[in-house]
Amino acid sequence: MHSVKEKASNAAGAAQEKVEIMIAKGEEKAEKAAARTEEEKVIAKEGRKVKEAEAKMKLHETKAENAAEKLKHSHPVYGHHDPVVGGGQGHHAPVGTAANPTTVVPTAAYPPGSHPPGHHHTKHV
Repeated sequence: MHSVKEKASNAAGAAQEKVEIMIAKGEEKAEKAAARTEEEKVIAKEGRKVKEAEAKMKLHETKAENAAEKLKHSHPVYGHHDPVVGGGQGHHAPVGTAANPTTVVPTAAYPPGSHPPGHHHTKHV
């Protein structure tokens, strides 16, 4: 689904780029027709090149945004939901907590500031 959306957005961006390039070429022709000196004609040509480069830059930015959007939706964020422990009558507590039976409020099962059980420090070389 996201691949189709990305491709459609990229195609729309490419169409917009072509429109902007055609507008720049039309403006260049008009400026050249109104130009009185060779320098003004060169300036018109350079102006077209600048506008074309800006259109291409916008297309690449759009493609990068579309790819980032697709990537954002295709990879889940790990650790987004706390894993649940226990089973039974709907009294679930996140891992590393123990439900206080009198208040049914999860409390830490290990001292604050320390690491949860099963946490190991390893050096990555």
